[in-house]
Amino acid sequence: MDAEAIRRLLDEVRAGAVTVAQALERLKDLPYQELGFATLDHHRGLRQGFPEVLFCEGKTADQVEQIARAALARNVSLLATRATAEAYEALRRVEPAAQYNALARTVVARRAAPPPPVGRVLIVTAGTADLPVAEEAVVTAGVLGSACETLYDVGAAGIHRVLDKRDRLAAARVIVVVAGMDGVLASVVGGLTDRPVIAVPTSVGYGASFGGIAPLLTMLNSCAAGVAVMNIDNGFGAAVLAHRINTLPSPD
Repeated sequence: MDAEAIRRLLDEVRAGAVTVAQALERLKDLPYQELGFATLDHHRGLRQGFPEVLFCEGKTADQVEQIARAALARNVSLLATRATAEAYEALRRVEPAAQYNALARTVVARRAAPPPPVGRVLIVTAGTADLPVAEEAVVTAGVLGSACETLYDVGAAGIHRVLDKRDRLAAARVIVVVAGMDGVLASVVGGLTDRPVIAVPTSVGYGASFGGIAPLLTMLNSCAAGVAVMNIDNGFGAAVLAHRINTLPSPD
């Protein structure tokens, strides 16, 4: 339950459309609800502006379904990450119109139209193999309410590709750079623009990349100032941070 939902409920009580007892019934599971195997943080939308996200990895299909059912009973939208096809089918039993992005491994369920997206978040990848992490970021930022654009496969091995797109870098409010192998693209982009850059190392690469450790260290040691670094393959976390920066009030 988010601030807007509580505001609507209070307006209904004031107008006499909902009794105090009915309002208490609807609020009884705020701030959390115990399911036995999970404790849902229904207060998160009120505190952070968006409901708790369902991380599907490690959960059974039945657990995914129960969590989704409880979450959508109190929120108009749900984002599920690291979702398999089996998790998607479980979510469809709760919300038949749920949308699955197999590449991003995300499921989005909505029971109301979202507001128009705002700002501009640009998601950049070094290679095509980085797309799963990048698409997770695109879906997440979009669900949160940011307008997203993508610039894919412009890694430093063909640096002219990103140099030719400097106008798009300059037009973004926040840039997320997703790269495996050497991870140097984040430093390149950070040196070309004054926009905040959020770097995401991926586990893509040959053995010397050590499952993403090499690009992680490269990004942490970036020569470009103002580059923030997320954990390996964490497109979700990068998108949340990008959205928060993107929606900060303008200094004007």
